[in-house]
Parts: sequence; C-alpha cells; structure tokens
Amino acid sequence: MADSLRLSIEGMHCDGCVRRVSAALQAIEGVELGPVEVGSAEMTFDPGRTSAGEIASAVNRIGFTAHINKQ
Repeated sequence: MADSLRLSIEGMHCDGCVRRVSAALQAIEGVELGPVEVGSAEMTFDPGRTSAGEIASAVNRIGFTAHINKQ
C-alpha cells in the first residue's frame, strides 16, 4: 500500500526549480509523483522501497530545503 506525502520546499522560485525538483523525485524508485509547484510537492510512495526522509533528502541534495508535512 502506498503512503501519501506532501513536502513544503523552501528555495523554489520558478518553473526551472519545479522541473529540477520533479526530476529528482521521479528518479526515486517507488515514488509516484503528483502535483509539483513552487513551494510544494505531493506524491505517493511505496514504503517498502523508500521513505519520506529519503525523499526529502533527495530534494535537499539538489539545493532546496524540504520539510515533511504530515497527512
């Protein structure tokens, strides 16, 4: 069963940022990406393949600051 996740993301300012975050999230095995817009991203993920912390870390590694919002 998939878990839902919403990230608040600091440092996003434009469509280029949205594309960078989208690409980083799509590269994570087990993530099904939903809407990504300036300041946030929504997705579902398979907790057997990745974790919310690993997903947030992927965003942090590309220069943004991701915060996990409980759903």
